[in-house]
Amino acid sequence: MKQHKAALEVNEIPAMHKWLTLSLQHLFAMFGATILVPFLTGLSPAVALVSSGFGTLAYLLITKGKVPAYLGSSFAFIAPIIAVSESSGIAGAMVGSFFIGIVYGLVALLISMFGTGWLMKILPPVVVGPVIIVIGLGLASTAIDMAMYIPGSETYSGTHFTVALVTLAITIVASIFFRGFFSLVPILFGIVGGYLFALTQGIVDTSTIQAEWAAITSAESLGGFIAALFQMPEFVIPFVDFSPFEVFSWEIIFLMVPLALVTITEHTGDQMVLSKVVGRNFLEKPGLHRSILGDGAATVIASFLGGPPNTTYGENIGVLAITRVYSVFVIGGAAVIAIVFGFIGMITAIIGSIPSAVMGGVSILLFGIIASSGLRMLIDNNIDLGEKRNLIISSVILVIGVGGAFIQVTDNIQIAGMALSAIIGILLNLVLPGQAKGESETNMFEAPKEEASREEQKHGVA
Repeated sequence: MKQHKAALEVNEIPAMHKWLTLSLQHLFAMFGATILVPFLTGLSPAVALVSSGFGTLAYLLITKGKVPAYLGSSFAFIAPIIAVSESSGIAGAMVGSFFIGIVYGLVALLISMFGTGWLMKILPPVVVGPVIIVIGLGLASTAIDMAMYIPGSETYSGTHFTVALVTLAITIVASIFFRGFFSLVPILFGIVGGYLFALTQGIVDTSTIQAEWAAITSAESLGGFIAALFQMPEFVIPFVDFSPFEVFSWEIIFLMVPLALVTITEHTGDQMVLSKVVGRNFLEKPGLHRSILGDGAATVIASFLGGPPNTTYGENIGVLAITRVYSVFVIGGAAVIAIVFGFIGMITAIIGSIPSAVMGGVSILLFGIIASSGLRMLIDNNIDLGEKRNLIISSVILVIGVGGAFIQVTDNIQIAGMALSAIIGILLNLVLPGQAKGESETNMFEAPKEEASREEQKHGVA
């Protein structure tokens, strides 16, 4: 990737009159996807915003302020969160998220001690690629149900499906024809455009928005105005709202935790891309173990608040590439704004009024992109499916994952779907003789060659 002179280096502080604008760009880039995850899983979008903000600040702290990355809601855990919430409630999903964060921490510790070779052996592209495909295709029915049916029923609605298709069309147009920063936020354009069209179709419930507006405009003092404007998010806090010890079950662990290994691999890919964009080797300095630990800390923080697991966002990496503003202070500013937005009742009311058909429309594209990114991983790493070993591993993962196979360990413990496909894929890769033939000779965990940044050149550091 061609390097360009940075507009702002990693540790440079922007001018005050530019800071807010630059941070808002990152907020808009992550906003659509971050609120979609809680919308689909029944969690609070306001809490998701707050937890992404705090998680990003923790990430910046753990990586010593050297990695300009924003963290938002992870799509990989949508299906597991839904499954766990149905059996154990939101509290169960938070327990699972906590242990996901712990796994991140353990992997970070192992990487700091033994390097990345062991991780490459258990998670080669021939395993990770098909599992990512399963994650995307496993969510396909969720997107279609939201797009076609009246919420809370199985009644087909032509109006809802039309809204979903219009939303999808707007998202596609924004993705293909928009340029610059606007090309990075097609989800946001799709949601806004779909919402406006849904208003014309009469399927938007604006009663909460009207109530919030009435409370704000009727305030007779500054204190009353502030009280009406801000609202406490619906946090779900352990030992306050529930007892983790009473909620814990091995079923939660088996449903959610195995996928953490897949998202760790995706995180590594994001760090490699980010390193190329910024021109610094983040896998060596501050180190992959620190960035993975930062992801884990952000996910643990989310589990303490009632938000979904967090991960680094490719959309925000795209913003860095376009603007060439690499400042961690800009990222931190976006995190602070996200936290503030989570406490504004009007924003929460607007998000809550978005029809499921609108979210279904953008989900059709998003979930397909997830599946396609798994296919792209196979292609980029030159996985030869003409080789029987590769073909067997990928085929078994796809059928078990998409087909919904499960193992009933006990009456209350079940290993199902995506988690089971990931486990079996890892086992097949370890026990089948030979190596995955056709892969790129470059280790996908190998750090890219570091290029001197403007700041380092200034001090004569190569």
